[in-house]
Amino acid sequence: MSTQFDLSDVKRRMAGAVQAFGKDLASLRTGRATPSLLDPIVVDAYGANMPISQVATINVPEPRLLTVQVWDRGMVNAVEKAIRDSNLGLNPSTEGQVMRIRIPELNEQRRKEMVKVAHKYAEEARVAARHVRRDGLDLLKKLEKDGHMSKDDLERQSELVQKATDQTIAEIEAALVVKEKEIMQV
Repeated sequence: MSTQFDLSDVKRRMAGAVQAFGKDLASLRTGRATPSLLDPIVVDAYGANMPISQVATINVPEPRLLTVQVWDRGMVNAVEKAIRDSNLGLNPSTEGQVMRIRIPELNEQRRKEMVKVAHKYAEEARVAARHVRRDGLDLLKKLEKDGHMSKDDLERQSELVQKATDQTIAEIEAALVVKEKEIMQV
């Protein structure tokens, strides 16, 4: 363990929790089409499992429509099968190497389920930020106990760690509010 405390490392790790939360939120399906909606899909291509983004280009020509341009004509059926089998409730219509995927409207019950999932992701992100805070505070206490830091420095640094934690949790809350509005928008 080092004899230095690095607040920027704590902030970087907390930013990582916010970033992971953002990715989790992006994968939640709202009524609107986004390329990240297909991120979880893996295609059986050339004898290996590959993310769909490595075998096709995904575009959003309209708010409720995705197009998937498959690069290799021989992969069209595999990509179509992967999309149908993905449990995302999507049904592509294929014309040559291009698939059009209409994003269906979400009903009220489904919207509420999505909001619950978003809240679960937010709680996971808050817990991750608190773990980073705990690690930082533990290091500070150890440095103070070992005589590498004064009591005043410990308190000052602890306050900075708490401020970083509060700021991170506020970012998580703000992102959650935006996503919730997006999900509930009809």
